[in-house]
Amino acid sequence: MAITIKDIAKRANVSTATVSRVINDIGGYGSETRERVLRAAKELGYYKNAAATSLVTNKTKTIGIIIPDVSTSFYGNIVTGIEDIAYDYGYSVILTHAGVEGKRLSDSLKLMVNRRVDGIIIVSIYLKKEQQVMISRLGVPTILLSTISEDNRLPYIKVDDYEAMYHATQYLIDHHHQKIGLAGVNPNDKVAGEPRLLGYLDCLVANHLPVDKALICYGDFSFDAGRRAMEYYVHHRLPTAIVCASDDTALGVISIAHQYAIGVPEQLSVIGYDDTSIAWMTTPPLTTIAQPFYDMGARGCKRLIQAIANEQAIVSEIIPFQLKERKTVRMLENESE
Repeated sequence: MAITIKDIAKRANVSTATVSRVINDIGGYGSETRERVLRAAKELGYYKNAAATSLVTNKTKTIGIIIPDVSTSFYGNIVTGIEDIAYDYGYSVILTHAGVEGKRLSDSLKLMVNRRVDGIIIVSIYLKKEQQVMISRLGVPTILLSTISEDNRLPYIKVDDYEAMYHATQYLIDHHHQKIGLAGVNPNDKVAGEPRLLGYLDCLVANHLPVDKALICYGDFSFDAGRRAMEYYVHHRLPTAIVCASDDTALGVISIAHQYAIGVPEQLSVIGYDDTSIAWMTTPPLTTIAQPFYDMGARGCKRLIQAIANEQAIVSEIIPFQLKERKTVRMLENESE
């Protein structure tokens, strides 16, 4: 026999109207009541008809996630954070790839419209004005994670990439390094590339160190970008330390260093950026700038759900980074090394 809201109301000792409001996430009840109703529903094995509910409430309890299709490894923790919070609030998620630099963003947005999502989370894709117009016409609450939009028109949650790269470069300088390379950064990427490049450059200038363009190897934040950079350094000019645009890039640097028997950190210090799982799996474990990806995903999803429920604006937030000290940076004994 099918379980009904009357059965749940009896078990939870509330009215059927209250059960209906909780199950359909309409509001008008306290947190204790919500927990009691949901617990009763779970104990009775109740499953609501999502299609029928969406017709009544005009909500599908679905969140769309749009990420680019790139060869870096940090998206997993962001998506896990989103999914965990979505599950807690009774939402499901749809994940789609928009291609490198969001080239298929319009197709991804069309998919979200067709699936009638209640909110959209866009990860690590810089949005220009025309794309913002496209999103605004959808009338769906949207938040950006680890990215921004032109003129900061859409709400976002991210770290300060400029300050993080400045801090990483300063850490190497404090360890007496003066010949510091920068590997894997894309100067045309306004989200992460441009601010990280400026953070590196400004830190050198602030410490009265020369800016040597021969020590900057541009790339796309990938493992291969790190390998190409290190090949260049080996055959042209090897710095004493390299700050990398990502952990993937740092591992590419370390892999080529190993091929040429260049010891890390004995002969070359390396700092990554992101603190993905590979940072502590590598040998030696990677010193890196840690972005709180899981927390970023969880916070973003929670704020989006609150905006959906209360029809309130989402406030942007800069969240703190950390420098995780591990085993790939060496203190030089003197500045002439």
